[in-house]
Amino acid sequence: MNSPARVLIIDDEKNIVEALRYNLDREGFETLFAFDGLTGLELARTQLPDLIISDWMLPGLTGLELCRRLSALEETKHIPIILLTVRSDETDKVLGLEMGAHDYVTKPFSTREMVARVKAALRRQETLSAPRVQEEMFSLGSLKVDWARHRAFLDNEPLELTSKEFHLLKALVEAKGRVLSREQLLDQVWDYEQASNVSTRTVDLHVSQLRRKLGPVSRQLVTVKNAGYRLDA
Repeated sequence: MNSPARVLIIDDEKNIVEALRYNLDREGFETLFAFDGLTGLELARTQLPDLIISDWMLPGLTGLELCRRLSALEETKHIPIILLTVRSDETDKVLGLEMGAHDYVTKPFSTREMVARVKAALRRQETLSAPRVQEEMFSLGSLKVDWARHRAFLDNEPLELTSKEFHLLKALVEAKGRVLSREQLLDQVWDYEQASNVSTRTVDLHVSQLRRKLGPVSRQLVTVKNAGYRLDA
């Protein structure tokens, strides 16, 4: 029998923490919680939860900085992070995603919607971390990717990709030369149920970052005008 997925909740509003814990526990999840960023960071590093829900504004360490630090650590960069905030400006959303958040929920929110987002994020993460055996390794020119170990190499040197850059690359590889629209990539990589509420510039920014890191292989990551992106393998 599989152990329940572990969710870490970090928010200084105790009523939000209790509401999330109640609803997630009822759905069979194991929950951990913290009321400040530094305690949340320590729990994330020592307990390695399957998913993190964090407020943007936290005492001690902001949710944005928490995302940045966890995304930079090998043992935690794969953990999906849902960022909670009262901010609704698109620039703030893009900033949160750039720092390592996987999803973005504006307060006030429905706990029912939050539970659905948690389940969707965990399903996506399970799919990404369990590739078929015959596809565990991918090579394209000087680029080599080990899907199972979440590692990439360029000219046999480790290639530092953020979690979203890695997932973006995987989505393009799995498309096998088909063009993926920005909306499709938002749905697959960030799992937005309503991608129209988020600027497709988010995808463009991450593709641009990925290209810079891929060196000569970047020529095969093609922009298709008015359509999206494809990877010519």
